[in-house]
Amino acid sequence: MPEPRLITKYPNRRLYDTSQSVYITLEQIRAMVLAGAPFKVVEKKSGEDITRNILMQIIVEQEADGAPMFTVDMLNTFIRNYGTETQQQFTDFITQSMELFARQQSLFAEQMGRALQGSPMAAWTEFGKSQMRAWQKVQETMFKAGDKSGKAP
Repeated sequence: MPEPRLITKYPNRRLYDTSQSVYITLEQIRAMVLAGAPFKVVEKKSGEDITRNILMQIIVEQEADGAPMFTVDMLNTFIRNYGTETQQQFTDFITQSMELFARQQSLFAEQMGRALQGSPMAAWTEFGKSQMRAWQKVQETMFKAGDKSGKAP
């Protein structure tokens, strides 16, 4: 894996890409995320890693522009899980769900490629079965985690 590009945030809120020796915008950082380019954002004065903060800022801007991804109910659920004994389980569940979603998208693309080469019905049937197996695995994992803590997930 290549070294992450170092982005420095100055007190004037400008972002500087040290590998390219240019100032960049949040939109350019978003493009780096979409391209899968590794990067790290640090505060110039303190050296603190603020990558999460910058990513959250990009999400807030994306939510404000156009069609939001997060519903009010989803955001309420996020807030309710902060600082509770279920926070780590909630984080694990969201992480596993996101990984499952990515695998499903990849599998879907693969199945669609096969469907164009063979029987579309067989490809769709296998895709549906694999989705059900993956979702059941996530649920089993979450219920096992809930059993260990004595709380339901």
